[in-house]
Formats: sequence, C-alpha cells, structure tokens
Amino acid sequence: MTDITNFLIAAVLAACPLLLGTLGETLTEKSGNLNLGVEGMMFMGGIAGIAGSFYYERSVAEPVAWISVAIALVCAFLCAAFGAFIYSVITITLRANQNVTGLALTIFGAGFGNFFGEYIGNSTGGYVAVSQITKSGFNDPLFPNLAKIPVIGKLMFSYNFMIYLGIAIAIFMWYFLAYTRKGLNLRAVGEQHGAADAAGINVALYKYIATCVGGGITGLGGLYIVMNSSNGVGGVWVHGCIGGYGWLSVALVIFATWHPARAILCALAFGALSVMRFYFPTSFIPISIYEIFPYLATVIVLVTVSLRKRRANQPPASLGLAYFREER
Repeated sequence: MTDITNFLIAAVLAACPLLLGTLGETLTEKSGNLNLGVEGMMFMGGIAGIAGSFYYERSVAEPVAWISVAIALVCAFLCAAFGAFIYSVITITLRANQNVTGLALTIFGAGFGNFFGEYIGNSTGGYVAVSQITKSGFNDPLFPNLAKIPVIGKLMFSYNFMIYLGIAIAIFMWYFLAYTRKGLNLRAVGEQHGAADAAGINVALYKYIATCVGGGITGLGGLYIVMNSSNGVGGVWVHGCIGGYGWLSVALVIFATWHPARAILCALAFGALSVMRFYFPTSFIPISIYEIFPYLATVIVLVTVSLRKRRANQPPASLGLAYFREER
C-alpha cells in the first residue's frame, strides 16, 4: 500500500510540468496559433526563473522564501511570454509559417537557456544554484498539517504549491473558455478568423494575448522542472534539463482534445508512465525500455486521436493558418 501511495504521489509531481506545458499550448491553439516552440519557452522560463532567484539571493543578506519564489515565477512567466511574443510578431503580424517559426523558437529557447545557464554559472565561479530557502519554498508541502493525515492526507495535501497552481489554472481556463464572453470570442477566433472579425472581434489582439499568456504558462512548467526535484537536483540549473517535456506537452494537447480540465488526467497518466520504472521494476523489462514508455504512449495517442472522427475531438478549424484580413 505504501509503494502504491508513493507511486501516485510521484506521478502527480512528475505530471505538473506536463500539465503546465499542455495548458499553455492549449490556450495558444484555441486562438488558432500552432506554436511548436513549447520546449524552447520552457527553457527560457526555467533559466529566467532560477536566475531571478539566484540574483535576488546574492543581493540581500537574508533572503525571504516567498519573495524569492515570487521573483522566480514572474521572471519565468515574462521571459517565456517574451519568446511567445517574438513568435506572435513573426506569425501574426508578418504572417510567416507557424510550423517553421515554432521550431525555430524551440532551437532558440534551448540555446538561450543553456547559454545563459553556463554563462551565469561561469561568471559566478561555479554553477547556478539557489539556496535551501528557495528550494523549500518550491518543494515543501503547501498544507503540511493536512499532509500528516494517513493515506488521504498524503495523496491530497502533500504537494508543493505549484501542483495546486497548475490545477487551479486548468479549472480557470476551462471555465474561461466555456462560460465567459471573452473565452467564447477566443474560441471563435480559433475556429473562423473571418467570421470572428466580421462579428467585431479583434482577431490579432486575441491571438497575441492568448499566445503570450500561453507561452508564459509553459514557462512556469520549465521553472518547475528546474526548481523541483523532477530532474533529480532541484534548484540547480542542469544543461538540457527540459529533456523533451515540451514535445510531450504538445502531444498531450491532442490527447486531451484541447480541453483544459481533461489535461489534468492526461498529464497524470504520462507522469505515471515516466516514474513507473522507479516503483515497479521487473527483471524482464530493461530500464531503457521503461524510459521510452511516455514517448511510445505519445505515438499511440496521436494515432488513436487521429482516427476519431467526432468534431468535438478535432483541433480548432483555423489552427496553423495565417489570417489575411483583406481576403475576408
């Protein structure tokens, strides 16, 4: 029973960066923009967040945990949103190909993160790492007293604040898209650019805001990977630390059929696959095979979803298409 409980807890922890990346890309794609630069924005958010906390701690005698955490969150969100803004200018204003631009953003973001991670570390005589105060702020349970309740307390309340933040974002995004006027306008933009424009909706504005905010949310996923223990050394910048989570997030958007609330379960399933090897090792399955389970599941999911013919499971009709207003 203890092993199963620990496995479920580890699955939730591993699911958090996938959930944040999926939610950010879902919001972006709901506007009709296909941003394949999730991996790059995660890199940008991760390095910006840890750098913000790192320099804050070096500038004060006694760093305060919540201030350091807040600085990291803001820096990660803004830096990743800036990457998404670059993508938006190129694809919305200049109307360049979205697939090529997204791939370029992935390459740029990965280079950006790894370059500044090495540069900051070398300039300070070592590597980029935050203090135990900041690590505790990111990793300690948000409800420590409730976490002491046997079984239920561990399963429900033994997580850091970013787990609950991710769930809150998912629920809010679901409500926003389904029940608010702004959300319905955004969905209209993603479905039919010309019809939304004819109805008086500012297509470019909605696409810019959704893409930039979505990029910022994916940046929080990158920050989680850097600051929490999902990479084995939380609070330390590791070269290439994102490790494909951005691409898994893009696939999870399709798996969740562009539904924010459903993304919670999808991310949890992939999180469980990624940690299964630590809790259920077998002599006849090599560890290397265990490690490819999430990616194998990605291929199966993409094939399965592509076979569904229901309109509700299909992407926004204008996804990946540039809008030429003069052709309306």
